[in-house]
Amino acid sequence: MAKQQRREKEIDIFEDRVVSINRVTKVVKGGRRIRFSALVIVGDKNGTVGFGTGKAQEVPDAIKKAIQAAKNNTIKVSLVGATIPHGVVGKYGASSVLLRPASEGTGVIAGGAVRTICELAGINDILSKSLGSKSPINTVRATFAGLELLKTKEDVAELRGISVDKLG
Repeated sequence: MAKQQRREKEIDIFEDRVVSINRVTKVVKGGRRIRFSALVIVGDKNGTVGFGTGKAQEVPDAIKKAIQAAKNNTIKVSLVGATIPHGVVGKYGASSVLLRPASEGTGVIAGGAVRTICELAGINDILSKSLGSKSPINTVRATFAGLELLKTKEDVAELRGISVDKLG
């Protein structure tokens, strides 16, 4: 009889933070159905960050679903040291988020969900301003839209097929 190998539990490299929990109701014939919606950010503090939403009848179940969705929806953020390579404006719906690189020692100057995203992505020096709608989910999506637009000099040189020296 062959020995069964035990599967080692996968080491979780992601840290997660709950951004918001909403109570949502659906009105049906018999009354109201109450559920909970959770918005969660996950990141490894090394350039990988993701977000997810989950909905369930109980708060812990909604958070678990959101964490799983966030792990499946991660992006790699281009970093230069502890900041971002250049300024960018991310837009989603009525929300806009302005992200600007900051000098070393500035810290994370951001509010709400943007601060959480930056900290979990490993960005230690950044200036940001949330414009337009302050809805947490739209602010998160706008921040991710901005982070996806970031490119380092090496990325741009590779896209153009030239060396970094010729970039100018």
